[in-house]
Amino acid sequence: MTITIAASSVPKPPADIIEGFRGAPTSVISDNLARLPGAVGLKPYHRGGKLVGTAFTVRTRPGDNLAIHRALELVGPGDVIVVDGGGDETRALVGEIMKNIAQWRKAEGYVIDGAIRDVAAFAADDFPCYARAVMHRGPYKNGPGEINVPVTIGGSVIAPGDIVVGDEDGVVSFPAAGAAALLEAVRAQVAREEETLKAIRQGRYQGSYGKS
Repeated sequence: MTITIAASSVPKPPADIIEGFRGAPTSVISDNLARLPGAVGLKPYHRGGKLVGTAFTVRTRPGDNLAIHRALELVGPGDVIVVDGGGDETRALVGEIMKNIAQWRKAEGYVIDGAIRDVAAFAADDFPCYARAVMHRGPYKNGPGEINVPVTIGGSVIAPGDIVVGDEDGVVSFPAAGAAALLEAVRAQVAREEETLKAIRQGRYQGSYGKS
């Protein structure tokens, strides 16, 4: 069946903006987005390491990964492969081989609203992968699917080219427009929280955190 490709690549924001979010906790990013965006129900399956890049989106029929295979022919450096699998947990959409293909293409990682398999291979690697579940049963490869269209991941709408950040707490995304101002606000909050922790350690904390 047909795989619709809305765009073969996605726009990238300036590299310094992307790298600026590498040190930004997802929790603080979320706080500065009114605590609204963010994928619910996904877990990190990789050994460690931060996920930062731009969304290269895929929408699949539940349990079918033909569109992901097509996307892997197009992705490149800086791309986060964001897969809307409808939250289906009955068939794995990605496994060890597709992990290695994405790495070979120099993608930044996977965010999958669905299941993966070969979980030991992900757990032994720092290549980021966030997914909903693990399932040994493999996928169908019939289609249909769409590439680089807006998708829904764990209740969060992600558009092609959105910035995606993932850490131990989960995954958050936001449009590249306004990212510079967001980064400034995130850095300011991080500085305030570091000062609060310092005050606690030094015995001079007076309850300011609950008022901020």
